[in-house]
Amino acid sequence: MKVEQLTCTIGAELSNIDLGAASRDPELVAELRRLLLKHRVLFFRDQDITRGEHVALARHFGDLEDHPVVGSDPEHPGLVRIYKSPGSPNDRYENAFHTDATWREKPPFGCVLRCVECPPVGGDTIWVNMVEAYNRLPDDIKAKIASLRARHSIEASFGAAMPIEKRLALHAQFPDAEHPVVRTHPETGENVLFVNAFTTHFTNYHTAQNVRFGQDASPGASLLLNYLISQAAIPEYQVRFRWKKNSMAFWDNRSTQHYAVMDYPPCHRKMERAGIVGEATFCAPLSSTAIQQ
Repeated sequence: MKVEQLTCTIGAELSNIDLGAASRDPELVAELRRLLLKHRVLFFRDQDITRGEHVALARHFGDLEDHPVVGSDPEHPGLVRIYKSPGSPNDRYENAFHTDATWREKPPFGCVLRCVECPPVGGDTIWVNMVEAYNRLPDDIKAKIASLRARHSIEASFGAAMPIEKRLALHAQFPDAEHPVVRTHPETGENVLFVNAFTTHFTNYHTAQNVRFGQDASPGASLLLNYLISQAAIPEYQVRFRWKKNSMAFWDNRSTQHYAVMDYPPCHRKMERAGIVGEATFCAPLSSTAIQQ
């Protein structure tokens, strides 16, 4: 197996590997996990594998989860079909910087995504290293967000275009989740900036320390949240991948964001994703040394 690092910050392409065979090789799976923690997103080309092998590979890392809005393959629960075509609704869920399903109390561990069909040009995906995004924040911002928590909503994203009755039913099924703004990575112990397109507001900002006479201190809560969300758009934290048929990506959803570039209509773009169940988020106490890193 050959490992080629793609940027100084994130991403590696692996060659001379068959992921179908890897789905039956625990030692190779262990090596993939090590590389995932190091590079955060792994890329593979020419993986003509079956859906069963796709699911089996992902299950080495945990149980799989369905998506309440996007449909799964009927024979392989947990293999979500993200199919875009000229006749499909022109939705806008993937082309925003986001971490998958942070509206869950336990957001996914990671995802294994395979390209079934893609346009000849366009439809790339960008991934972002949110550990690097946190590390490079100014120290005063790190201090300000150290204990903040925020809400993440499926109602305000996938539910926004639904009739009000369906939107409220979706919210009842999946109430807004609350996560620390700075998440501790459960395996590496790294600090991760953990706000994205699903984040609606801070839940514990309105305190005497932050607010004067009913007005937010500068920068106010909404300005601060927008500033934090905007960090994902910095190119130095990113890697961009051009898809081809049977290309695959495996990313650590706990430390990254991604953005599917929607520059390809009216072409087809068909992807299949196995999302792996994750764990509850937490934030270990941040020392002054961590804040100044």
